[in-house]
Amino acid sequence: MSDSPALNTCHDLHRFELSDMIQVGTALRRLQSDSSSMEETASAIVRFLYNRFADPQTGEKNCALVRFFKTQCFQDLPSDLQDIATAAAHGKSDVHPHTRCLTLLATAGNQPQWNSRTESAGHQAIPLAKEEVVRQAPMVAQLIQQIGLDIAQVIGPSPALMIDADQQNYNVFHVPDALGSPYVPAQDFVREAGVRSVLGFGGLLPSGDLFAVILFSRVYIPRETAEMFRTLALGIKLAVLPFARGPVFPEAV
Repeated sequence: MSDSPALNTCHDLHRFELSDMIQVGTALRRLQSDSSSMEETASAIVRFLYNRFADPQTGEKNCALVRFFKTQCFQDLPSDLQDIATAAAHGKSDVHPHTRCLTLLATAGNQPQWNSRTESAGHQAIPLAKEEVVRQAPMVAQLIQQIGLDIAQVIGPSPALMIDADQQNYNVFHVPDALGSPYVPAQDFVREAGVRSVLGFGGLLPSGDLFAVILFSRVYIPRETAEMFRTLALGIKLAVLPFARGPVFPEAV
């Protein structure tokens, strides 16, 4: 997909309508067709959203940054991400093979370093060892809770949760005014990137793992727009579902 879509294919987050939601949702469901892993699909998703959400008159991108996260068992992470998760946990023994880690699968943004997940300084793999640890990361905790889950469900999904995953409706993580918000701790980033609103949306995969897309928008996102992304979460899920049980990362050649 071109990095410079035609202006008539742009959708403005500040003036997002039902017709925009339908078009974006249809396109999202088709993005896995040429992928061989969930990471490749996630990369296509964030690049699509980064390019598509723009001012239809000027083509200026709405978002400074778009990211895709998924929880992943520590034992199923590539070795480089295991090292990062271990370092993030400061070597604590409560990180074990089945510890869920909030893992950055894909990123797209208006700075070169924001277009490769390996360039992220502190978000490549965040171990979610205990509830109290998660609650110390306010954005992660709010993301989990606002999209309709308990923290305990995410760090230790049960078989019953996996069975019920398709029956749950999910909300959105919405911070209309990012500047000064306790739920967006990276305030230097907010100021420097001109982030006005933050919007996250996602849900659960059949494995019980959480997936979420987070938009750091330079335009104001009203609540009415945020609510529409509950539906778009389904489009994301359908795109990544073929890889719910792997491969998550591209297989080594």
